Amino acid sequence: MEVDKEPESKSTTMRKALLIINCILLSIGNCAGPLMMRLYFIHGGKRVWFSSWLETGAFPIILLPIACAYSHRSRTQSSSQNKLFFMKPYLFIASAVIGILTGFDNYLYAYGVARLPVSTSSLVIASQLAFTAGFAFVLVKQKFTSYSINAVFLLTIGAGVLALHTSGDRPANESNREYVLGFLMTVGASALYGFILPLVELTYKKAKQEISYALVMEVQMVMCLFATGFCTIGMLLSNDFKVIPREAREYELGETNYYVIAIWTAIIWQCFFLGAIGVIFCASSLLSGIIIAVLLPVTEVLAVIFYKESFHSEKGVALALSLWGFLSYFYGEIKESKKNKPDLQTEMALVSDRQESV
Repeated sequence: MEVDKEPESKSTTMRKALLIINCILLSIGNCAGPLMMRLYFIHGGKRVWFSSWLETGAFPIILLPIACAYSHRSRTQSSSQNKLFFMKPYLFIASAVIGILTGFDNYLYAYGVARLPVSTSSLVIASQLAFTAGFAFVLVKQKFTSYSINAVFLLTIGAGVLALHTSGDRPANESNREYVLGFLMTVGASALYGFILPLVELTYKKAKQEISYALVMEVQMVMCLFATGFCTIGMLLSNDFKVIPREAREYELGETNYYVIAIWTAIIWQCFFLGAIGVIFCASSLLSGIIIAVLLPVTEVLAVIFYKESFHSEKGVALALSLWGFLSYFYGEIKESKKNKPDLQTEMALVSDRQESV
């Protein structure tokens, strides 16, 4: 019995460690990504397709952890069983389709960030949780408690409050039409990514092979490859490749800083995407959506500090509702885990009794 428990205990510990690591990656990307993207726009950057390309353009760095995992397996497994890539055709095609959707979502989000202050766009993105919850219920039969339903409701209402103040914090030299369009594009990005997260979870469930974290990294790379390809087409159609060198020379912070900001933006967004699908692997798409939403206050406060953005009353109400929703969700999760723990202990005891009787 003890021998059987040991591998299971190690597996559980490993999954918890991976969950923590991916939560950290998601936190870094979710907080710093919008700030870096906004930094590009407020100092003279104007290329929306280029900005959307940066969200997934650093995908080749995923080859580094994939190579490290391969090297580790080479020392612990026979060479006949070890492969650099494990992805089968079904998973490749599914990842490619999700990647194209991600590329479109990148454009919608980049357009919104170009027009809205970070604190506003971040609060609008909180509505993503409602879309994630709805699609998770439909696609992967996500189970809800009264606490999670309350959290989704509060977060959605919080985002809706911002619609009452759609032009009060409009940046200078921007028309009301551009601001409203940016608001609508951000809502569209929120809805689409709310669909993508459960779609990734459904892909894991329907994959005709065992899903490991090494395979999750391969999924990340293929998704970002196709998303980047989609945005590259957009850059070609909008002549971004011709304009970028001139834009870099005219950038307010200098040409060198232009490219430094671009590189770090791409790296930080890779943290976001790997963290998001990693949390889905370790837990669920709903938890991934919750973590994205729970970091909203951090992003908003950082935007107010670094970019001197306004903090009007509607944002305050939306922030309070968001925090209330976060607390409701996590309180419900704690109660559920405590309620399920005795049942799990009873079940383990029954299994132990059966094995002893045999």
